Amino acid sequence: MDPAVTAELTRLRESIDNIDAAVVHMLAERFKCTQQVGVLKAEHDLPPADPAREARQITRLRELAGSAKLDPAFAEKLLNFIIAEVIRHHETIADGAR
Repeated sequence: MDPAVTAELTRLRESIDNIDAAVVHMLAERFKCTQQVGVLKAEHDLPPADPAREARQITRLRELAGSAKLDPAFAEKLLNFIIAEVIRHHETIADGAR
């Protein structure tokens, strides 16, 4: 392979690796916050899921994705995956509080 192509491929892949690391760290921070929400919900006997909030978040994220030139359907799938995991955590927290 052409050394210039190899160098450019390496540069791009290093950027991707850095972005992936940032995404993981941002998700970890997000889950720290949602864990606190789960504790608060459990303490006040609130349901683990909040469909109205989830719908607002999906609408908001789809709009952000569109303005960022990211497929809104992909962004919605990603958020739905994250929301499902958050709800699972909230259910676990609520079960532990009982």
